[in-house]
Amino acid sequence: MSSTTQLSSTTQPSSTAQPSSPTPIEVPRGLKGVVVTETGLSDVRGLEGFYHYRQYSAIELAEQRTLEDVWQLMLFGELPDPAGRSAFLARTAPLRRLPDALRPLLPALAAATAHGGPLSALGAALSIAAADRGVRPLYDTAPERRVEDALFATALVPTVLTALYRLQQGEQPVEPRDDLGHAANYLYMLTGEEPEPAKARAIEQYLISTVDHGFNASTFTSRVIASTGADLVACLVGGLGALSGPLHGGAPSRALDTLDAIGTPDRIDGWIREHVLAGDRIMGFGHAVYRTEDPRSRMLRGIARSFGGELVDLAVQVEARVEAILAELKPGRELHTNVEFYAGVVMHLCGLPRDMFTPTFAAGRVIGWSANILEQAADPKIIRPAARYTGPAAPQPLPADRAA
Repeated sequence: MSSTTQLSSTTQPSSTAQPSSPTPIEVPRGLKGVVVTETGLSDVRGLEGFYHYRQYSAIELAEQRTLEDVWQLMLFGELPDPAGRSAFLARTAPLRRLPDALRPLLPALAAATAHGGPLSALGAALSIAAADRGVRPLYDTAPERRVEDALFATALVPTVLTALYRLQQGEQPVEPRDDLGHAANYLYMLTGEEPEPAKARAIEQYLISTVDHGFNASTFTSRVIASTGADLVACLVGGLGALSGPLHGGAPSRALDTLDAIGTPDRIDGWIREHVLAGDRIMGFGHAVYRTEDPRSRMLRGIARSFGGELVDLAVQVEARVEAILAELKPGRELHTNVEFYAGVVMHLCGLPRDMFTPTFAAGRVIGWSANILEQAADPKIIRPAARYTGPAAPQPLPADRAA
């Protein structure tokens, strides 16, 4: 972005970035809509309700391909044939196993983070595994080794998450199986039982649909860290921190909490009206980019309906009534379900506990982070924006040290 580019927003307060150039650049608050770099990985078209991974519809990929296929697409730029898929599985399956240096430390990590859940310990566990492996800063690492580090960390995440969860529940970790795909293996390690094919496929489709999604907060965080030349796992840990927020990856369980709070169809309208009029945020609705239906939500609604049941019926009714009541109370303001609304329903139907909703999101998004980190590592320019200072005028006289 050149120093002469002028960007402004009529709907949000703007901030003035103050680079070395004497001409400040006006940008929207939160950098909304600001193009900060180029990427060949993915794009989100908010007005169309469409997004893609490397030119292929992400939803079509979720409906027709495996997670391993999409993983290869993101890292290497091409979809594999059946032989390539098998070779990739053989390459990544051994990487799922817990490193010997990490295995004895997991019980202590699980105990120390029992109140925070598996995600709160994942960063520490990955950092230990990275140190044991000898992961070096991106700045000092050849591109081929960066890819190997990305495969290592990404393959390990589901194993660490499920091991931490089981330890926190007083159970022993379940060893990964080389014959199961990434998504089925995740459910197997979580429950200790081979999952039903329909449930494994539902989770796989969810993971594919959330692999990447433009320059969201966690992806941008990962890329900022990558621009410093830090090691790949440090970049992933930064992404995890951003993803944990309730306004980002922490929303699926809260969206399901909304359905619990409503309880029955006869309570829908009263509950919605009360919260809309109070100005409360309705979790699972609204998106920073989409101004139409979130295509991920549409796909997940279909998956939920394939399972059926009272919870699904309630969710569909709540979705319809939120849109109708909002149109009545706040004309002109569209609000549609986002990915988190039906994601929580689908994960619940597949047997995942709520404490594992955001960790499951992370298990898929780590693929997208890795691809973005690798792309960013090829750019030698550090990401270093500026801020407008709004504190007291400077310089001020230094007050006397009364204790001197």
